[in-house]
Amino acid sequence: MSLKIMVVDDAPDVLKLIKSIVEPLGYEVLALAESREAARRLESEKFDGIVLDILMPHLDGFELARRARASPLNCGAPVLMITGLSDIDTMRKCFSLGVTFFLNKPFTCEQLYSLFSAARGSMLRERRRYARLPFCTTVECTFGKLGEKHFRAVSLNLGESGMLFEPSGGLEVGQEVVLEFTLPQTRAAQEAALKGPGESSSPEPTPPGSGLRAIRAKVVRKAPPDRIAVQFTDLTTADRELIQRYIMGRVTF
Repeated sequence: MSLKIMVVDDAPDVLKLIKSIVEPLGYEVLALAESREAARRLESEKFDGIVLDILMPHLDGFELARRARASPLNCGAPVLMITGLSDIDTMRKCFSLGVTFFLNKPFTCEQLYSLFSAARGSMLRERRRYARLPFCTTVECTFGKLGEKHFRAVSLNLGESGMLFEPSGGLEVGQEVVLEFTLPQTRAAQEAALKGPGESSSPEPTPPGSGLRAIRAKVVRKAPPDRIAVQFTDLTTADRELIQRYIMGRVTF
């Protein structure tokens, strides 16, 4: 699957050049000359990477970088700034806003290739973080200032960064909730359980498998008819690795 990136520059020739060079490398490119449209897309679409110019009408690259970092969907996406401004203060401001990579204009094809080669690893990690696979399990949801509200839901999918479940139970975007559910079990853990104590020969370390987990999350999106998307806020390293294994096909039910 192609990595999806948004490229924003008010110069059509620059957009055309970047698109012509980057698409053959396996990227799906959304090229926009209108910065206000780019800001709207940041709030409604997920991108694996974001490429910005600085000097543009309406919203400049600094503001778009700030909005990307504030966006629930794109806060972790690598931001690549390609600009004719190359002074040290501009670079410092870019990095303070969370810009990941910086390239000066004018640039050569080789420099653009190098930039996307350097950024590809970060984009792939972002893609994996937001990858979702179908996953059905009962989810106990607790929320409210004193944890006094509770409902039971069923998950629809699971990823490293969050999950989708239904019903919404009255939750609204921005609310925090504690989720209790069982993560998928690694094959190694299941085989060890079947073999019994002292019989496991699995060569790989096995993180905790089955068992109820209590994970804090924040509501980031509501979807019809009555679904809710949440982003995990305190996922442990072991649980994150277990979800990664599920995404990569190394776990079972």
